[in-house]
Amino acid sequence: MSVQPAAKVPMKGWITTFAGTTINLCLGILYAWSIWKKALVDVDRAGEVMTGANAGWTYLTNAQAATPFAICVILFAVLMIPGGRIQDKFGPKVGATAGGLFLALGCVVAALMKSQLGLIIGFGILGGTGMGLGYAAPTPAALKWFGPHKRGLIAGTVVAGYGGAAIYIGGLGQYFIDHYGISGSFFALGGIFAVVTILCGQLLFTPPKDYVPPMPANAKLSAAAQDSTKHDWTPKEIFKSWQFYALVLMFTISTQSGLLIIANAAGLLKKAAADVPFFAANAWILVSFGGLINASGRVGTGFYSDKIGRVNAYCLNCAISAGCMFILPYVIAEQNIVLLFLVVGVAYWQYGGGLSLMPSFTADFYGSKYLGFNYGLVFMGWGMGFFMTSLGGTIEDLTGSLRWAFYMSAGLLMLGVLIAYLTNRPKHAEEKAPVMAKTMVTEKAVD
Repeated sequence: MSVQPAAKVPMKGWITTFAGTTINLCLGILYAWSIWKKALVDVDRAGEVMTGANAGWTYLTNAQAATPFAICVILFAVLMIPGGRIQDKFGPKVGATAGGLFLALGCVVAALMKSQLGLIIGFGILGGTGMGLGYAAPTPAALKWFGPHKRGLIAGTVVAGYGGAAIYIGGLGQYFIDHYGISGSFFALGGIFAVVTILCGQLLFTPPKDYVPPMPANAKLSAAAQDSTKHDWTPKEIFKSWQFYALVLMFTISTQSGLLIIANAAGLLKKAAADVPFFAANAWILVSFGGLINASGRVGTGFYSDKIGRVNAYCLNCAISAGCMFILPYVIAEQNIVLLFLVVGVAYWQYGGGLSLMPSFTADFYGSKYLGFNYGLVFMGWGMGFFMTSLGGTIEDLTGSLRWAFYMSAGLLMLGVLIAYLTNRPKHAEEKAPVMAKTMVTEKAVD
C-alpha cells in the first residue's frame, strides 16, 4: 500500500528549519575571521609581541594568519562526512550539540594560548571540527520535511544563519577586541555559542520513516522539482555517477571566490577607504554588510532556483560575480567605496547562493534518505575552495596586492558556468530498467 503525502508540513518541520538557522548563526564565526586577522597581521612587525589589552599575542604575516583559517575550512569540509553520517543514523540533535561544544572549546583554547599555534589548534582544528559536525545536522534534517518544490528556499533559509552570522559577529567581535582584547573576544563568543547551540540542538527533529512531504495541488513545478529523483542513492552509488564529481567541482569553484573575499573583507575596505577615516577605522562594516548579503543570497538564490532551476541560478550567480571579481582591483585603486560595496556584495551573494544550491542539487540528484552523508561528500568541494585563500595570502605577501588572485578567481567562476550547463541529473539503475524492459518488449513485438 502506498503512503499518502502529508496534508501540510508539520510544525516540527518549521521548528527544525528555524532552530537550524539559529544554530548556524553561531557556527558562522568563520565569516568574521577577517576581524581577527586585521588585529593580528602586521607584516613589518611580524614576530613582535603585542602590548596592552593584547599582551602576549604576537603579530603575524598574511600567510601565517591564513593558516588557521585554511585548516578550519579543510576540517569543516572533512568532518561534514562523519557529521552527515551521524545525522542520518543518530539524528540531528547529537551532531548539532557536539558541534557547538567543539567550537566553544576551540575559542577557549585560542584565547588561552595567545599564539599562531593556539589559533591553529583552537580555531583551526577544534573550530573546524565543531563547524563540520554542527553544520551537517540542520540542513538535511530540515529538507527531509519538504518536497522538491521548496528545497531551494528551505536550504537557503537554514544556511542563511551561517552567512548572516557575520552581520553581528563582525561588530560584536570588534567590540570585544576593542574593550577586552583578542582573547576576551574568543572567550565571550565561545560561551555564547555553547549555550545557544545546545539549546537549539534539541529542537531539531527527523520525520517518521513513512513520512511523505506534501506537494502543491495543481501547481506548476519548476524543471528542478519535476526532474527530482524518485530514488534514494546510497553513498556508495553516487561515486559511480560522474555528476557527483561535477557537483564537487562546481562547489569548489563557487566557494573559492567567496572565501577569498571573506578572508580579506576588512582589509579591502581599509585600503579603499584610506582617505575616509571613518571607514578606515571601522572596516568591520564591510564584514557585517557582507554577512547580510551572504545570508540574503542564500535565501534569494534558493527561492529563484525553485522557479528557474538550479543550473540557471548557479550560472547566473557565477557569471555576474566573475565580472565583479575582475573589476575589483580597479575599484580598490580608485578608492570608490560605493562601488566596492556593490561588487563585494555580488561576490557575497554568489557565495551564499552556492551554499543553498548545492544541498538542493544533492537532494534533486540523489534523494533525501541519505542526504546527510551524501551532502557531506559533496561538501568536500567547499573545503577544496580554501586554496584560493592561501594562494591569495601568498600573492599579497609577494606583490602587496590581491589583483592576480581576483583575476584567477574570475576565470574559475566562468569555468563553473560551463561545467554547470553540461551537468544533468544522473539516472538511477532502477529508472533505466523500465526503459530497457520496454525496449525489449517493443523489439520482440517487431520480430
